[in-house]
Amino acid sequence: MKFVDEVSIRVKAGDGGNGCMSFRREKFIENGGPNGGDGGDGGSVYMVADENLNTLVDYRYTRHFDAERGSNGGSTDCTGKKGEELVLRVPVGTTVIDSATQEVIGDLTKAGQKLLVAHGGWHGLGNTRFKSSTNRAPRQTTPGKPGEARDLKLEMKVLADVGLLGLPNAGKSTFIRSVSAAKPKVADYPFTTLVPNLGVVSVDRWKSFVVADIPGLIEGASDGAGLGIRFLKHLSRTRLLLHLVDMAPLDDASAPDAAEVIVSELTKFSPSLAERDRWLVLNKCDQILEEEHEERVKEIVDRLEWTGPVYVISAISKLGTERLCHDIMRYMEDRADRLANDPAYKEELAELDQRIEDEARAQLQALDDQRALRRSGVKSVHDIGDDDWDEEDVDDEDGPEIIYVRD
Repeated sequence: MKFVDEVSIRVKAGDGGNGCMSFRREKFIENGGPNGGDGGDGGSVYMVADENLNTLVDYRYTRHFDAERGSNGGSTDCTGKKGEELVLRVPVGTTVIDSATQEVIGDLTKAGQKLLVAHGGWHGLGNTRFKSSTNRAPRQTTPGKPGEARDLKLEMKVLADVGLLGLPNAGKSTFIRSVSAAKPKVADYPFTTLVPNLGVVSVDRWKSFVVADIPGLIEGASDGAGLGIRFLKHLSRTRLLLHLVDMAPLDDASAPDAAEVIVSELTKFSPSLAERDRWLVLNKCDQILEEEHEERVKEIVDRLEWTGPVYVISAISKLGTERLCHDIMRYMEDRADRLANDPAYKEELAELDQRIEDEARAQLQALDDQRALRRSGVKSVHDIGDDDWDEEDVDDEDGPEIIYVRD
């Protein structure tokens, strides 16, 4: 199944049914009076988080969704039938955003959670509603109100406890295969991982956590290089980040340089995400001599000025992975206890989560705007060579850094 984590759709709630104008007409009954019924309410549009879904591919090609209209009222005071509500099922972890205002309508983070995204139209009133002592034969009705229509953007972020960061070929997919039952593709070329993968790590019989593996980053990812930073948003909901570094890279790049690249790209994407608890995991220790381990570790730690936990492992040989997983499980339990007993810590984490969410959305919106500009033929000043522009085409210093270039 194709992995789709962002879609734009249009939803339209049902219109309300019109009120009916009718009078009672029966033999031997004079002046029967009005008996026109009200219309039915239009159906509303809801979104429900479904734990059985893991992609938004169902909304990739079908973009318009309309709820049922309410029926018109009938004679003999018959009220019209209400329109059926429309329920759209989305994966757990989906954020619903109003495309026009960029307002976050809701965040579906729990299975079964239901969110109203478009309200059905109110029913119209029949002429019975308007009868009075001075108006015995009203000929007045009201039409049903139109249902709410909205353009929505759906963003799915995988829900995981631990997120893996690293360059391509750092061993992230091998690690998740080693510690869980997940079987992501593993190969000896960059960008083997094209979509996020999830794995459930069982530590004891009743203890487990979820690990998310995202496509690797390269230098310049924040500017769109490689697969860019599109998938970094999937780490915004994680509780702990594992920064995997290849201790024995095949190319000429050094391990400290590789570690520095990830920190730089992570900070550019979201400084707040870089504040998330992060552990340094040095992988492929079996590829270098044991007497070189200490020197290589010291080199990387000194370059990053690292003060947090450091683990030396070999994912493919499962060296050190068991201890790492037990420590992660212990961290998760301690974190949960502290959240339950320390209101200040809980508030601090909530504030950090919100900052990460805001920065990630702003960064992704900026990238979308850049793509839209490129498609329309508008370039940034930084992307234009000396021969492409005239002085008169450039805005003043206080204006936006955008110029229009004729082909």
